[in-house]
Amino acid sequence: MTDIRLFGYCDPLSAQAGKPIDFMVSAEGTSEVQAEIVRLVHGDFNPDGPGFIEEPVATDVPAALSVRRQYTQNGSFSRVDDSQARLAPDGPFTVHAFIWPSTPGGQRQTIMSRWSVHGNEGYALGINPEGKLEFWVGDGKVVDQVTADAPLVPKVWVLATASFDPATGQARLRQIGVQNSWNSHIGPVTPYDHNTHVVETLRCTPAKPDAPFLIAAAHEENPERGRFASTLYNGKIDRAGIVARALSAEEMAAIAAGTPPTDPLAYWDTTEGFTDRGIDTVIRDTGPHGLDAQGVNHPVRAMTGWNWTGRDDSFRLNPSQYGGVSYHDDALTDCAWEPAVTWAPPVDLRSGVYALKVSAGDRVDRIPVIIRPNKPRAKIAVQMSTFTYLAYANEHLSFDAQIAQAIVAHTPVITGEDIEYDKLQEFGLSTYDHHNDGAGVCYSSWKRPIINIRPGYRMAGMNFPWALPADLSLLWWLEHAGYDYDLITDHDLDREGLSALTPYKAVLNVTHPEYYSEGMLDATEDYLREGGRVMYLGGNGYYWVTAACPDDPACIEVRKLDVGSRAWQAEAGEGYLASTGERSGLWRSRGRPPQKLVGLGFTTEGMDRAEPFERMPDSFHKRVAWIFEGIGDEELIGDFGLALGGAAGVELDRYDLALGTPPHTLLLAASINHTDNYPLVSEEITYAFPGRGGSQDPQVRGDMIYFTTQNNGAVFAAGSISWSQALPCKGGENNVATIMRNVLDAFIREGELPGSQFSGEEKHWR
Repeated sequence: MTDIRLFGYCDPLSAQAGKPIDFMVSAEGTSEVQAEIVRLVHGDFNPDGPGFIEEPVATDVPAALSVRRQYTQNGSFSRVDDSQARLAPDGPFTVHAFIWPSTPGGQRQTIMSRWSVHGNEGYALGINPEGKLEFWVGDGKVVDQVTADAPLVPKVWVLATASFDPATGQARLRQIGVQNSWNSHIGPVTPYDHNTHVVETLRCTPAKPDAPFLIAAAHEENPERGRFASTLYNGKIDRAGIVARALSAEEMAAIAAGTPPTDPLAYWDTTEGFTDRGIDTVIRDTGPHGLDAQGVNHPVRAMTGWNWTGRDDSFRLNPSQYGGVSYHDDALTDCAWEPAVTWAPPVDLRSGVYALKVSAGDRVDRIPVIIRPNKPRAKIAVQMSTFTYLAYANEHLSFDAQIAQAIVAHTPVITGEDIEYDKLQEFGLSTYDHHNDGAGVCYSSWKRPIINIRPGYRMAGMNFPWALPADLSLLWWLEHAGYDYDLITDHDLDREGLSALTPYKAVLNVTHPEYYSEGMLDATEDYLREGGRVMYLGGNGYYWVTAACPDDPACIEVRKLDVGSRAWQAEAGEGYLASTGERSGLWRSRGRPPQKLVGLGFTTEGMDRAEPFERMPDSFHKRVAWIFEGIGDEELIGDFGLALGGAAGVELDRYDLALGTPPHTLLLAASINHTDNYPLVSEEITYAFPGRGGSQDPQVRGDMIYFTTQNNGAVFAAGSISWSQALPCKGGENNVATIMRNVLDAFIREGELPGSQFSGEEKHWR
């Protein structure tokens, strides 16, 4: 094996034919890679299916690309454009900020700075490796500091202030506790003195470095990498500022009581800019110079602040108590790499999943991109779950180096050396992961290499494809069965609404449409009401309230609240999306369970095996007999599959009238014989007691249903992640495929649907 490392991503992740796509590539160990565009046809090497299939595409992309190592800036912080160096005062000054440090100690962290790490120049307020508040200055040769005499307590609010007078060299550091019964992890009854006051005479004065003013980081550079941010801070920062004089003890106490200085040089009011529709990443400077701070890697806004009193659980109710901005030293939403090549797909290119395939020696990376047609061409649209792809991007739930090697055994696309744990850490986290300080990850973006959307990739610990690689099974089968289709994406639907769906007779969901926005729900509902037909072919769909960030559509936001199958839970009061101002969590908790839209909703998940569907009595009614043409009365449907060996498995959805399944819905089939490794989902269990596994609880199953909507519309739903991955088995000719053909042919045919000739009581039979 060589020492070549090769990674890439594209922007955008999905594009319309004819529109340019930038491909970013980083390479180590080589300065040139071979390149070609391929169409991804099937992405699983399982011998029970068609195998891995890709097709070269003739394009104007050069056969060889010049490449280099590109570096990634990890960590969130805010940058101030201060070209006139107003924030490097010549005379005395004071810096102040409310802070909620989440991981004080272990390494140096910077709260506010105009500090050059490599040059030892400037000044900074931060936390030293012992976890103590510290203010330091440097003139390029000498560095001196004043340090608090007691360490900070994790996740407890304090006001941190430091003043310095270059004429006398006197530096004062004050730490004032502001915790109350609500705002900190430790209550005010704790006998800990958060207040400290230290005075030192420093041996040097701060030089003026060629460095930006940063919040939650300091400036660093080296010849190889150039400029970057380091000594990043973990925790929240609320309302911060600089005053061009040394504040008195009384004035600092006034700040701690909520009264900011009247003569700021800069004052970053983190409660400014809120609207009912959310807030962006810009922190407004309400001082005289308007030195706004621009967020990098999405610092998390709309978080509780130092003065939160617990009564208002949303920034929309009381913005003044939501000044907290959370920073994380491992956050990443934009690698900011330079393009290696730009490709504009021809306007007549067929819709599909393509990839820039780059290789050097035995290293290969395929960078997927979803191509939507220049204009709608087919009767069928397949909605690719780009929100879900981002939610799971580079997840680390069960990832370690040994599992990485096991995954590689199933795919030549990525090698063991390529999937190094630290490399994946470099490329950011998924919304199933935690930041280094334990906070859940609420932002994810396509502007970084996403290893687990590569064709052939299998999710750690699961041994079967997930998300985009799994969805290729549906696309392969559509082509095998002779259907033309267009691809659209969650982002298209979120941005364009109903107009993205109206050109199509039928819209198909893929294996796991879990993350949905309000706009996507509205558009799907309107489409069905106007006579559209939806084939819901996945599990655990329409589940989490999700939003695309208005200031960066490549990035999504989701917050996991106190119900649902979740990897983390938001802090108290922090359940509303900064992107849109709406409450996150489950759609079910906001009165829109998926049963109301597609008739099914999440009921169980398991990773040991999948099962077949068994016909239910409704399937024999003449209204739906056409769906089962070619299927025997007692024939098991899908006792095979590329995902755990069956058509009903992994994550399953259930019919439930109590949660909004339309009352005229026909329950066509249900899965059987699930093991106790399939538990009922947590939101279904009122009390914690045994007996809710697959062999014990009749709600642990996947259902197949059909119902009609207004204006000759309809929904067919097979509630299983494994369903589409059964389609390629037996050469694509199997009973899962038979049902798909029967339904799809009816859905795209002009005129009324089969069975619609029945009227009155017959038409609404249950």
